[in-house]
Amino acid sequence: MLGLPRGGVPVAAEVARALGAPLDVILVRKLGVPFHPEFAMGAIGEGGVRIIDGDVIRSIRVTDEQLARVDEVEREELQRRALRYRGDRPPMSLVGCTALIVDDGMATGSTVLAAVQVARRMGATSVVVAVPVASPQAVAELRRLVDEVVCLHAPEDFQAVGRWYDDFSETTDDQVVALLDELGPASRSVRHGRSASAAHGAVDREVEIRDGAVTVRGQLTLPERPAGIVLFAHGSGSSRHSPRNRAVAAVLNRAGLGTLLFDLLTHDEARDSSNVFDIGLLARRLLAGTRWVVEEPATRGLEIGYFGASTGAGAALWAAAESPHPIAAVVLRGGRPDLAGARLGSVRAATLLIVGDLDTEVLELNEQAAAQLGCELRLDVVAGAGHLFEEPGALEEVAASAADWFVRHLAGAKVVGEHR
Repeated sequence: MLGLPRGGVPVAAEVARALGAPLDVILVRKLGVPFHPEFAMGAIGEGGVRIIDGDVIRSIRVTDEQLARVDEVEREELQRRALRYRGDRPPMSLVGCTALIVDDGMATGSTVLAAVQVARRMGATSVVVAVPVASPQAVAELRRLVDEVVCLHAPEDFQAVGRWYDDFSETTDDQVVALLDELGPASRSVRHGRSASAAHGAVDREVEIRDGAVTVRGQLTLPERPAGIVLFAHGSGSSRHSPRNRAVAAVLNRAGLGTLLFDLLTHDEARDSSNVFDIGLLARRLLAGTRWVVEEPATRGLEIGYFGASTGAGAALWAAAESPHPIAAVVLRGGRPDLAGARLGSVRAATLLIVGDLDTEVLELNEQAAAQLGCELRLDVVAGAGHLFEEPGALEEVAASAADWFVRHLAGAKVVGEHR
């Protein structure tokens, strides 16, 4: 049994109970038209699956840049959900099995079609799609592509899935996790976000950071006797839930470093795309986080580093140049250091730039920025990696390099200060 999160999982759970079948999620995301997100122009799925509706894109003139932006945002959400629902547990094996894919309904069927491709890639020998309600067009399309479609109601006046429910309230992540705990493979402690360090008494809690009248939320994680703390500057509309940054943070925690992942923008601010590229605003929020770390009893006195990605890279360098509190080190992943502008020459923190060699435009921007930085500097180029470091082993290489850089400059700075 495979439910599509979130709304498909409660429906799948009922079928799983009736059949006595194990339940897992199959992770897919709709690619919504930028100016009309509910209207699908395609879908993505775990394992690199992507389906694009060329007719829709051409008819409403979606640019390659717009498509890439939507794809990036949805892939981050895909990875966030994978971490939230499964933790470090791999997907249920489908090799030699019949995959029964359940959703709460189908309008265009694009996300279900992506799920079908995911199941095929994972080794399912046959695929059955089951939904309570769907448009006749979606049912007809799916019947050409899967072994069986079970649909209880396919009305000609379909209009929308929610129209056919008495209660179509939103399913939460907690509800999905609860159903997987009950009916799926057990991975409870990890799936609920409890790291190994947290299980042994280290700090791992949500915090609130104020910037004037604005409050943003964050996640503070500290191992016992941390050697320093790294603040994350997310980019391109990402939040503290960014799966890539969370993966890097976990490696830093294991290396003895504390981390603070926090939202640089509120939910309402993030809805205005211009704020994503307001580097001054992002830098100001990072400085607010820095003040919080300096004043917070649990982190007071720790050496501070910044980890920036995408537009957050420009904010990290901007903040490092202007911070009244010393910043010992900066690491940028696939970042835009050029967005720090004239402040590049004022950065004194030891800076590591990490770029994939396939990300040619960003690599060139990093090389240009490197020529303007007067601090201790290193540029690492990851072979065979693109902008998002999705290739096997690429993100792990980024995390290892970042951990080495921060340990050397944060822990080293602390030792020098103690000797003084």
